[in-house]
Amino acid sequence: MEKNFKTLAPKLFLEQGYSCSESIARAALELGIANEEFVSIATSFSGGMGNGCLCGAVAGSQMVLGLLHGKYKDNSARLLAQEFYQRFTKIHKVTCCKVLTKDYKDFHSKERKQHCVNMVYDCARILDEMLAELKQKV
Repeated sequence: MEKNFKTLAPKLFLEQGYSCSESIARAALELGIANEEFVSIATSFSGGMGNGCLCGAVAGSQMVLGLLHGKYKDNSARLLAQEFYQRFTKIHKVTCCKVLTKDYKDFHSKERKQHCVNMVYDCARILDEMLAELKQKV
């Protein structure tokens, strides 16, 4: 099986206890893109930054784009962030964790976890697509 964000991140989220943001960051570590500190940084973005604001999987994906294309790199991260946002909101309309999970009152329920793994998968898939497209341009 090919290793990429969409094969790694959902599994890390469902089976290994990583949060939404951490699962994206941990996938980046396993793909050789990031280091362990990156996963620790991603922790604070879990659960909508602890207050339900920005979806952690979206935040983790944006962090990966910044890591690969931010300042001191090619500085295209802001444009890529906009593109990622547009692709995600085309599917889910919003990036707010509270809105995305409004139907799941119990934070620790199986139903919410299954719903959130779909967010992780969609973010990972979009990230894989965008990184593949960028690779083709080079």
